[in-house]
Amino acid sequence: MRWMSFEYQGNKSYGFVDNSSVVDVGSTHPDVDLRTFIAHSDNYQINNISDESVFKRYDLSLVQFLPPIPNPDKILCIGLNYRDHQQETGRGGEAFPTIFTRFACVQVGHKDHLILPKESYTLDYEGEIALVIGKRGRHISKHDYLDHVAGFSCYNDATVREYQRHTSQFTAGKNFMATGGFGPWIVTPEEVGDLNTLELSTYLNGERMQYGKSSDLVFGFGELVEYCSTFVELEVGDVIVTGTPGGVGFARQPPIYLKTGDTVEVEISNVGRLQNRVTDAKVT
Repeated sequence: MRWMSFEYQGNKSYGFVDNSSVVDVGSTHPDVDLRTFIAHSDNYQINNISDESVFKRYDLSLVQFLPPIPNPDKILCIGLNYRDHQQETGRGGEAFPTIFTRFACVQVGHKDHLILPKESYTLDYEGEIALVIGKRGRHISKHDYLDHVAGFSCYNDATVREYQRHTSQFTAGKNFMATGGFGPWIVTPEEVGDLNTLELSTYLNGERMQYGKSSDLVFGFGELVEYCSTFVELEVGDVIVTGTPGGVGFARQPPIYLKTGDTVEVEISNVGRLQNRVTDAKVT
């Protein structure tokens, strides 16, 4: 299934995609959000989705996509997790994953705008595969990680490079407002299929800038869940953003940074295609 969060006529909700429409599950369970629904999915039954007196449905073209999990407890991002990205940056190669964090409030959904900050022109794209936790756990074995995964999604970990380099810590450059594209939806593992053959591509104005496969990850999905769950309990709805392949803008000659009017798309095979347009920040 493909689960998503959305807004329709001013009301925020969640549901699953059925062909070209979204079935509004949230209207029948308005006391919970998608994160809570996933955590307690065994308590809810979804029957007779064709009965529009019970389940409303809306054409996808009429809804505003929200980040699939608008309010994750944690967003754990993995840096330098493809060897070609290590080579182009001259960093990485440690025995353990490089981890930094994003804040939920800086995320935007599919077709929403990435905001070009007025403080710097060095906003750069980073297409990534995101996994979403579906069952809480600590000290999770890499062999059992799928028992704790709700599904996979596309992520654009867009980065203000100038601020990323102010110190050895990444936090500032990774958390400008409206720079984390997330969506369009979460696809459950059985629908994704073979997780070792996922193909990731990032497009800038229609030109492919990045390409990688899940098999190219230095630390695979299971290893990341295992490592992250050693130091913190993973909660339902937590997001692990698994790293970007080579081809980022700052490493090109000459460097390519995002500008107003650009369109960035992150596509993952069997998952979907996230699209965001770049716009200027409002100067107040």
